[in-house]
Amino acid sequence: MPAGRPSDYRAEFCKTAKDLAEQGATDREIAEHLEISEATIYRWMQAHPELREAIKLGKDAADDRVEQSLYRRAVGYSFDAVKINQYEGEAVITPYVEHVPPDVNAASLWLRNRRPNKWRDKVSVDMNIHQRTKELDDAELADIASRGRDGIAGEAQSAPESRELH
Repeated sequence: MPAGRPSDYRAEFCKTAKDLAEQGATDREIAEHLEISEATIYRWMQAHPELREAIKLGKDAADDRVEQSLYRRAVGYSFDAVKINQYEGEAVITPYVEHVPPDVNAASLWLRNRRPNKWRDKVSVDMNIHQRTKELDDAELADIASRGRDGIAGEAQSAPESRELH
């Protein structure tokens, strides 16, 4: 029989925690709502797989909504709206379609994360001077040596640099 104070954990915490996670609450905010410490929520998640799963499902649902919103922002979207005006003392409601244009930053973020091999900002600088000097013939090495220290610094500054931007 375990020693110490009995746990305050209750099965109904699963639904509360899942609902809070679906609304975007962090583990700390869930713990505060349950009036426990953050360390306790982590202990409970280890001891009670159903709580861990409920929080994971809630966070997954919130992440799915954010992902959908980011996608819509990246490609643009339209929604129904109304404009309310007044004409001869009467309210006039005019429905219309509002269009939000695509957002380049949202598209860039989406692509850098979904297709990083093709879309990430990549800067490569060849800094392996030792390897490069092995590839030079004696005449090229002598030329570099004759230019002195500044020549070597100039070589290092003009090292091949590639930047992939799509």
